[in-house]
Amino acid sequence: MNNQHMIEVDGLRKAFGDLEVLKGIDLVVDRGDIISVIGPSGSGKSTLLRSLIHLEKAEHGTILIEGAPILEERGNKLTHISETEIRKRCKKLGMVFQGFNLYPHKTALENIIEAPTVVAKVPKAEAIKNGEELLQKVGLSDKRDTYPCFLSGGQKQRVAIARALAMNPDILLFDEPTSALDPELIGEVLQVIKELAAEHMTMIIVTHEMTFAKEVSDRVIFMDEGKILEEAHPDKLFNDPDHPRIKTFLDKML
Repeated sequence: MNNQHMIEVDGLRKAFGDLEVLKGIDLVVDRGDIISVIGPSGSGKSTLLRSLIHLEKAEHGTILIEGAPILEERGNKLTHISETEIRKRCKKLGMVFQGFNLYPHKTALENIIEAPTVVAKVPKAEAIKNGEELLQKVGLSDKRDTYPCFLSGGQKQRVAIARALAMNPDILLFDEPTSALDPELIGEVLQVIKELAAEHMTMIIVTHEMTFAKEVSDRVIFMDEGKILEEAHPDKLFNDPDHPRIKTFLDKML
């Protein structure tokens, strides 16, 4: 096994019109890392994730996924990388969105097997077998043939996690996976993420669940106004942050 990083980000900048939302982000993620990203709304957390998986195109900086660039800047000049090549490299990443993004006209199982059969050309029988195993993994075997409108928010999000896992990603990105859920449903989704953490799945989790971030993460990143203010072990960041802005934020959240 070579020692390259799973994700390497250097000097990442992204603007929407005149509003710069990422102001020079540096980040290294290694195999098995579980990193939580916290901070106030509008600090650029979701844009960072979306840039990693190329749902947003950043203007400056370098992003390497397992050593292969999806964005590369040398001497203020971006290297051209074809969309086909970027898509291939981004397949190593799976993303779970805040709003589930399930197909309403497909059952739980059909949602899970869609990408493997259509994008990865996995034979249908094999995709179904894998899909059923993933439904079991997230505790939803009994919802195999259920449509999203008959699932609770927590169940939808667990199907969405199974769907992300169906493409066998090396890294999972979670964009506030519980913020659209009723409070009593949050625990069931966090439990699935905890089980993935126990299996040493490499994960970056944008979350407002501070207790969860403290419990599950190897490192916690605090973002504010497009910058990383601090990156530290949860004990350090939650109990003795370097930056007064972090203390103010945590006092409100905890």
